[in-house]
Amino acid sequence: MSGRLVHIGSAVVDYVYRIDALPMPGTEKTASSFAQVAGGGFNMMVAAARTGMKVVFGGQLGSGPNGDFLRAAFAMAGIETLTPPSPVMDSGNCVAMISRDAERTFISWPGAESVLSLDMMAPVSVVPGDWVFTSGYTLSYPESRDALTDWLELLPADIPFAFDPTPIISDIPHPILARVLARTTWLSCNTTEAAEIAGPGDVETVAAQLLKIHCPHADGVVIRSGAGGCHVRLADGTAQAIPGFRVAAIDTNGAGDTHIGAFISALARGVQPFEAARYANAAAAISVTRHGGSSAPTDAEIQTFLSQAGGPSITEPGQTHKAHQTA
Repeated sequence: MSGRLVHIGSAVVDYVYRIDALPMPGTEKTASSFAQVAGGGFNMMVAAARTGMKVVFGGQLGSGPNGDFLRAAFAMAGIETLTPPSPVMDSGNCVAMISRDAERTFISWPGAESVLSLDMMAPVSVVPGDWVFTSGYTLSYPESRDALTDWLELLPADIPFAFDPTPIISDIPHPILARVLARTTWLSCNTTEAAEIAGPGDVETVAAQLLKIHCPHADGVVIRSGAGGCHVRLADGTAQAIPGFRVAAIDTNGAGDTHIGAFISALARGVQPFEAARYANAAAAISVTRHGGSSAPTDAEIQTFLSQAGGPSITEPGQTHKAHQTA
């Protein structure tokens, strides 16, 4: 594995409540369980780290109990924080309600992660082989979007940049979104977010529009469709629908983060895009069978899952797995 994932995003503390269904307005609901966990961008970073990529964090953590909790989680995951903590505020938090059908509902409170400046990001540097990632959450914050967009535009041309617009894409000002998409190397989004950018249409039409109009310098786009898998279109016009895997989902929180982290990790070590997308589909499928947003599997778990699902496991450049040899 060469290079690092430099994540310029938002890490928060998640307060996770498991309930049978959302309560009606004005009523009360007792949760079946509760957990305090690191969340937000942490989920994507863990997915990349567990699949073999070195990860560093270039966003901002707070100086309070939430920030302390996140720093401990980062240290346990082997993720280095490049920037000093905010001297004036704590990290934010998110209440996540996971219902019996595995869907999740969020209520967030921004903190230090929502305030970025070029001075604060001065310790964040990149070297050849690194990948940079950010999400729409960080671009939605009024006190971070301008500095982050300026910083992204100053990246060397040979540094790949991956972007996930996230469900709050409508909160990102169009001029900011356009500038970020113009610098994007790989766009990963769900079908709703893709249509928000490129307009309505079937997935092939939307993917083509994303590359032609919105991400003219990208290597490709990934449009995720949950259990259905994803659609990948490359800059040269080749495209494939990569099917998902049938599993019994218990918690979909963090599935998209897991998909993106695993996909970038695979690309960074030289796996071809369509094969990397299948690898990411497997990672996301495993994650939804586990509780918690940072439930990403390891590379070994993904390889085992793929071999049991049928078809080849993922090969490293210059290597051949036994599944290929016996096919």
